[in-house]
Amino acid sequence: MRKKVLVVDDSVTVRQQVRLALAPSGYEIVEAFDGEDGLSKALETADISIAICDVNMPRMDGIEMITKMREAGLTVPIVMLTTEGQPALIRKAKQAGAKGWIVKPFNAKLLVKAVDKLAR
Repeated sequence: MRKKVLVVDDSVTVRQQVRLALAPSGYEIVEAFDGEDGLSKALETADISIAICDVNMPRMDGIEMITKMREAGLTVPIVMLTTEGQPALIRKAKQAGAKGWIVKPFNAKLLVKAVDKLAR
């Protein structure tokens, strides 16, 4: 059975890039266009192995989405994929429950390696 990866980003291009990086390794991609959509897909898709999430998105940002996922009892590993690199923001995301931080533009091989390591 293929592992499901939830990809939450308001950029269609970034979602496509993540899909192109992970699909050849056998991952099934579930896409969401912002934090609210990501949260609802996380709650309705029981067998997600890992979530990859942007920080800056409309309606609900990535850190708020992680916080709400944790409050709902979801323990799926989450990797932030963002243009942001400030240490304070990285700390805030890790406190909320993020397991990793990858800065865009990302290296596809490094992304696959991180997902392979963290996906249940």
